[in-house]
Amino acid sequence: MIYTVTFNPAVDYVMHPLTLDMGFTNRSSSEEVRCGGNGINVSSILNELNVDTICLGIIAGFTGDYILDTLQSAGVTCNFVRLDKGFTRINVKLNGIVMTIINGMGPKIPNDKVDELFGRLDRIKAGDTLVLTGSIPKCLPDDMYQIIMTRLAGRGIRFVVDAPGSLLLQSLESEPFMIKPNNHELGKLFDVNPETPEECMPYARMLHERGAQNVVVSCGGEGSALVAADGNEYVTKCPPCHLVNATGAGDSMVAGFLASLDRGMSYQDALNFASACGSATAASKGLAKRATIDKFYSSLQGVMAEYEAEKAKAAKASEGAAK
Repeated sequence: MIYTVTFNPAVDYVMHPLTLDMGFTNRSSSEEVRCGGNGINVSSILNELNVDTICLGIIAGFTGDYILDTLQSAGVTCNFVRLDKGFTRINVKLNGIVMTIINGMGPKIPNDKVDELFGRLDRIKAGDTLVLTGSIPKCLPDDMYQIIMTRLAGRGIRFVVDAPGSLLLQSLESEPFMIKPNNHELGKLFDVNPETPEECMPYARMLHERGAQNVVVSCGGEGSALVAADGNEYVTKCPPCHLVNATGAGDSMVAGFLASLDRGMSYQDALNFASACGSATAASKGLAKRATIDKFYSSLQGVMAEYEAEKAKAAKASEGAAK
């Protein structure tokens, strides 16, 4: 079973304003309402891929009811802790010429509700996977992920961490099964500016050596890098994709990689499928549907065949030059 935790879920209210002039009334050409939160996104894609998943987290008020109803209607199993006061935050996304986002703060979470969530986490068994991703509310300790992993240490649970900065670095001592920074997050950790999977690989290797079993680094349209638990390095590219919505693409990659490994796919194929999942979401208004994922995965096979052919040609040319 794959569990996800979303401490700070949201209802994303996406508007498409015709203009965006401060101090004046602006009108939207259309609107969408979606469930937001990284863990929720991961569980939603896993559900789309027919992988067993349970979505944990904390919700409140009428917005929390919307998230619960929407996920359950889609077939996602949920086990949220409900707060007695407040409401789950609303994030307003103004998708005009450029995307402008106003994220809500979210409700205050009392200690007894955190303890209630911990009680649910304690039921996770050996062999299960726990995905820790997304922001931590300001009312909770900023090392919450490490607190959880320390609490559950030694139980045979696979930890997956997709979080920036200190949250990611703190997780390494728990030897997580997988981490997934993007190239910009990786750059901030090492004070560099890698753009391609090949440029990211040395730094992914460092994170692997510091404890992470599988290090996946996404590089937007350039593809992704993987230093895997077997010690080998893998690169994938992106299928042709017209960017519609980047939100949830990284979460889709996490879901795709986990689903692939659980089905016995090789590391290279798992990375390829993860790339297809991320690209499919990037090309969709919301999270990708299975048919779109399958289409992008099929398209990626051709891209990877060309990439491997070019790599082999370059290697042969280099070998000839050395002689």
